[in-house]
Amino acid sequence: MPNLLFALLTCVVYGVLAAYFWRAQSRGDGDTLSRGAIGHLVLLPLALHGYLLVKDIFSEGSFEFGVVNALSMIVWLTLLVYWVARFFYPLGGLQTLVLPLAAVAVLLPELFPSEHALTNTDLFAFKAHIVAAMAAYSLFTIAMLHAVLISQVEKRLHHANLPRVLQNLPPLLTMETLLFRMIGFGFVLLTLTMISGVVFSEEIFGKAWQFNHKVLFSFISWGVFAVLLWGHHFYGWRGRVAVRWTVSGFALLLLAYLGSKFVLEVLLGK
Repeated sequence: MPNLLFALLTCVVYGVLAAYFWRAQSRGDGDTLSRGAIGHLVLLPLALHGYLLVKDIFSEGSFEFGVVNALSMIVWLTLLVYWVARFFYPLGGLQTLVLPLAAVAVLLPELFPSEHALTNTDLFAFKAHIVAAMAAYSLFTIAMLHAVLISQVEKRLHHANLPRVLQNLPPLLTMETLLFRMIGFGFVLLTLTMISGVVFSEEIFGKAWQFNHKVLFSFISWGVFAVLLWGHHFYGWRGRVAVRWTVSGFALLLLAYLGSKFVLEVLLGK
């Protein structure tokens, strides 16, 4: 019950900040406020959210990392990365878009608690594998949001009806540069995740490596991002082509991780 109260409080704070920054972004001063002292207020719900994640994941000495905990952590890490990046780029509008998602994500583990504790959680290889995986998923989440936003901005610019909330974003070229930087870092982390999963499978998961649908979708997703980075480097792929490949790669990665966990935990009850 205390965790639920903390989650409700965090949800309310996220929601209030989302409404405040949305109005500020609509007025055209969202980036100025988010990069100033008021922007530090995001640290309050972030800290509460982080506390809840630790309590939910390391519940009673176990390691509960079900689908809702994974989703909550991805959103939390995404918002944290945006909060840090705002010191270098005018990303107030992007942070505003993530805050409502965080308000929902923080409630999920309390409303749908996980009952699937993982084993071998004291091993360094396991912890390194999880950290690399979650960092990669978070970076690709941000990249996907960037790609969708770039697509919407391009579409609105062609019709000359760009909303005020999107008018203070960085130039499209800057947004695309950020997009490929995040995809590059995410690709490296995803590669490390897959290598560690294959090489140390028995040590991490307690069984030999197996080729299943999760592995298949992961490899396909890895291939999609590899082709995208190759095409961008050698052929200058950008714009709608980059958006389509980014969204496709992210969708496959989501199927590989959250999709497989949803099937196993929710539909099959394993």
